[in-house]
Amino acid sequence: MIKIIFNYDERMTVKFGHSLVCNYLCRTELRTIMVAEKQNNISKFFIAGINYKKTDASIRGQFAIGTAQYANILAIAPSFALSEFFILSTCNRTEIYGFADDASQLIKILCTQTIGSEETFSDLCYIKHGCDAVQHLFEVGAGLESQILGDYEIIGQLKVAVKFAKENGFVGSFTERLVNNVLQSTKVIKNQTALSGGTVSVSFAAVQYIRKKVTKISNKKILLLGIGKIGRNTCKNLVDYLNTKNITLINRTEEKALELANELGLQYAPMSEMADHIQSSDIILVATNSNEPIILKSHLENFGGKIIIDLSIPYNVEKAAQQLPNVTLVNVDELSKLKDETLLKRVAEIPAAKAIIAEHKAEFLEWSEMRKNVPFIKAVKQKLHDMHTCELYLSCYNNYTTDTSAAAPVAEQAIQKVIKNMAVKMRKQHHPGCSYIEAINDFITTHRN
Repeated sequence: MIKIIFNYDERMTVKFGHSLVCNYLCRTELRTIMVAEKQNNISKFFIAGINYKKTDASIRGQFAIGTAQYANILAIAPSFALSEFFILSTCNRTEIYGFADDASQLIKILCTQTIGSEETFSDLCYIKHGCDAVQHLFEVGAGLESQILGDYEIIGQLKVAVKFAKENGFVGSFTERLVNNVLQSTKVIKNQTALSGGTVSVSFAAVQYIRKKVTKISNKKILLLGIGKIGRNTCKNLVDYLNTKNITLINRTEEKALELANELGLQYAPMSEMADHIQSSDIILVATNSNEPIILKSHLENFGGKIIIDLSIPYNVEKAAQQLPNVTLVNVDELSKLKDETLLKRVAEIPAAKAIIAEHKAEFLEWSEMRKNVPFIKAVKQKLHDMHTCELYLSCYNNYTTDTSAAAPVAEQAIQKVIKNMAVKMRKQHHPGCSYIEAINDFITTHRN
């Protein structure tokens, strides 16, 4: 008679009649499996963030994370017991996604590098975890959470944010798979819906504002500071929709300004001449995303009327400069209020976009559910191999010898069959203890037959 007993001291034993053969799962091994199961469990996946819905641009600017701050956060992450996370910081939002025991861990490390305090962030932020956090990232990627609905620029920003974390070793298989699913989802949404149709984005809204407010644009001198992704998009929209080439580009890396200027037939200038160009320009667009203001009151005072569109978070125009009577300042929050027919058409596409998200999210969650069984299945498979090499176990059957090499092919087939059946059952019900006992029983039965 074969008995399998699961003792209270977490030791699995197999008895043949009244004799104890061997212990199959010691306390240490069971604890290893339990720890493995907890690693990167979806219930421990959090997002904590602030966005334009509850905070204006001045508040968001206090929690903006640039490349240097991001690098600092990744450097100190081990001391916060964090191993998998990334930060998405744009003009619309600052969000931190990752695995933690509690969202406060993520908030705490984020705020080590921000002007704003941890208390302020905690008061204003939203926190989601598990499936809700996954859903949020899908909607952010699709542009459903953007200040300008369907703004596709968020995809480039998301890719950069995740790539930086991955290069520093903070993106595991869960995050990588999730982000890939989000990117696939957004691609389908873009191809099969009109959510991002037409030309509506922060950069286009800036051009739209100029068209509405400025007459005889061809006579106006335009200065664009910063040609990162948003700056480049803004520049191309200026050329395409304002029908002017009276545009000067200035960038911290002069070669990039020169390259884009040559491509579009514009002018460029070095940073050392920035003050002169600010003073002589009629329209200034700022897309520098510096941590400190780069346009000062002294640059503007007594130099004629100017329209300044600040696309940066935090603001890159000094507060005192904003109060000058000759300056009309517009920021990203004000630009997002501009409505047009294209934007209204996008609203009608929201249900279709959410349906696509639901499909891709379900696919990801199925993968995640299967993935959490992997450490346990590997441990069981190893234990079955250990059983097969246990002479005491083999000697209990008259039809087996202690020559384990002779029985190896048969045992391997039996193990594969047991593991396959267990994996199928665990997809439906996740009961590790019961599955373990059942796998041992199945192996013994299969092995004997």
